[in-house]
Amino acid sequence: MSEFFREVDEDYRRERLANIWTKYQVWFIGAAVLLVAATAGWRIYQHFHLQAAEAAGARYEAALRLSQDGKSAEAEAGFKEIAASGPKGYATLARLRGVDEIAGRDPAAAIAAYDALGADPSFDQSFREAAQTRAAMLRVDRDDPKAFEEKYGALAQPSFTYHDTMRELLAMAAFKRDDFEAAGRWLDMIVGDPRAPGPLRQRAEAFLGLVQAGKLAPAPAAESLPAAAPALEAPVSPEAPAAASAAPDEPAAPAAQNPVAEAPPAAAAGSDENSASKSAAPPPEPEKSGVEPDAASPAAAPGAPTQPN
Repeated sequence: MSEFFREVDEDYRRERLANIWTKYQVWFIGAAVLLVAATAGWRIYQHFHLQAAEAAGARYEAALRLSQDGKSAEAEAGFKEIAASGPKGYATLARLRGVDEIAGRDPAAAIAAYDALGADPSFDQSFREAAQTRAAMLRVDRDDPKAFEEKYGALAQPSFTYHDTMRELLAMAAFKRDDFEAAGRWLDMIVGDPRAPGPLRQRAEAFLGLVQAGKLAPAPAAESLPAAAPALEAPVSPEAPAAASAAPDEPAAPAAQNPVAEAPPAAAAGSDENSASKSAAPPPEPEKSGVEPDAASPAAAPGAPTQPN
């Protein structure tokens, strides 16, 4: 009896399925065809999208080679073409890279272009922040340091992707206006950030060490240099060449003490025998001062008058 009921139930189910297929078979076939067509269309789209991306990548690499070869104008034109007709990813890169070519020849125009990209809501957020950072790199050497800090100080927060780079630029602006305390604060933020890039942290640590050591204080305009000719090395008088060969700590005898130069004519004539005998007597031996007398000096010439003891 149970087998009979089971057979009746199976016949009823088959009949219902047959009625459903008969009633909705067109929709079933249409859905199947639509599914196959959608799958084929998606595959075709991926194929052409990949081809377009490969073509844009080749053009982007060609523009990069032109830039590396120093052909900035041709490279900029290539980047503009990719930005206008390339896929979104390459178009975004090309817009930013094209402004980089402008920065090499016209920094002011590049700053304006970077600011425009940074303010464009249709531009990707990460690329907008990159444009703002590059504009700040150009502004740090051109803007007033105080105005630069007011403009970009808010971008040093962790919510900004390139906040550590911005902190370094703010520290440079503080250096320019001799505010080493503010510069130290910005550098401390970089050193204390574990996510900061390694090279950036190393630079910050080096600059911070200089700030802490006080080596960034302004240097004097000119160092105190000694006089061109010291006073102790004054020119030697021709009347006393023997004194020129004396040691520096032994002052030379003044020329005014030479008896020949100060003696009156009568005393120089010497009619007195005592005076004549003194003149004919050999000169007394000079005191040993550690310096040999000059052979060309009057004191070394035989018969020359000498200073009395």
